Amino acid sequence: MVLPSIQECSFSVEQAINAPIEVVWSIIREFHNPKAYKMFISSSASRSSSNTLGSLRNITHVTGFPSTTSIERLDDFSDNDHVLAFSIVGGDHSRRLANYQGTISLRDEVKKEKVNVGDRRRTIVTEKYSVDVPRDSTLEETRYLVDTLVGFNLKSLARVAEHTVS
Repeated sequence: MVLPSIQECSFSVEQAINAPIEVVWSIIREFHNPKAYKMFISSSASRSSSNTLGSLRNITHVTGFPSTTSIERLDDFSDNDHVLAFSIVGGDHSRRLANYQGTISLRDEVKKEKVNVGDRRRTIVTEKYSVDVPRDSTLEETRYLVDTLVGFNLKSLARVAEHTVS
């Protein structure tokens, strides 16, 4: 018997943030503290506060969120390149987002001001992801769900980072 192949959804979401890359990275790089900017998290716990590859964080989602728990693993991390990659490896969130892998990368951008006040630095944050499409869902539905969740989190990150520099 041949099982139907699992369809994968891959895409990326981008957010411009009016804050220097150092400020944005200082928030993102804290793998053990996703609640600092991610919405829908009630609590998170990690065995380690370091960014050691393979580290796990246990997340409890807020009441009303479609899942209650998520276990995420740190897969890649670079202070030099401003990159953090993680996978969802357990919890009931992993049933809806099976084999989720996300890579968050930052790049510095200097924005030329029209008024003669000089240049302003901002950061472009991109989260690339891949995830299996559930059998009871379509590629479009899965992409809509993940784009929405990632988009909310990146907008929240922008608010936190921009508030930090204001």
